[in-house]
Formats: sequence, structure tokens, C-alpha cells
Amino acid sequence: QVQLVESGGGLVQPGGSLRLSCVASGSIFSIVTMGWYRQAPGKPRDLVAFITSGGNTNYADSVRGRFTISRDGAKNTVYLEMNSLKPEDTAVYYCHMYARQNYWGQGTQVTVSS
Repeated sequence: QVQLVESGGGLVQPGGSLRLSCVASGSIFSIVTMGWYRQAPGKPRDLVAFITSGGNTNYADSVRGRFTISRDGAKNTVYLEMNSLKPEDTAVYYCHMYARQNYWGQGTQVTVSS
């Protein structure tokens, strides 16, 4: 049984920063990508960023330059450093992993508000 557990969400003021973490555990084989998606109320779940096993990264245009994704392969952990946060970044953030199939975390709420 593979599990993804996120942490690090919360309430932050506009312009602030947060760091999300996601740890994958269980019988994991051949991780291809790990990444983050987000879903705001009434909107679809959208890609935020992902990182491949080789270290290549990809970002949504809306977060490029403000968010940084990184990964610790030895710990099966992916991080999302979020800076210069805006109210429109408010959403539930989901960790995603592709390792022969798609795996999802339970989500962590990020709220950007003054």
C-alpha cells in the first residue's frame, strides 16, 4: 500500500511564504515524477509543478518564478517552496506521484489572506 502524506499548509498573508512537504511510503517502484496539484473551490484540479526522477522540473505559468519544487530521492520526499504568495494561490494542494500508476495525497489547505 502506497501512501502520500502532505504537510506544511496553513494560513499566510499575501506576500508570505510556505513550504509544503510530501512523503511517499510503502511498496514504491520506479518513481517517474512527483509533484503538486491544487484545487480551488469550484475549479478543476490543476498542475502546479512536477519534478522527474532525473531532476527536471516543470511549473505552471502562474507560479513560475515564485514557487520552487525539489526532491529528496533517498527519502521519497518532494517539497514545494512557495514565495510571494497571492490570494489566488488559495487552494487545497495535492501531492502526486507517478510510479507505474498515479498516487495522490489527501491534500493540505493553503489559504492566503490578510
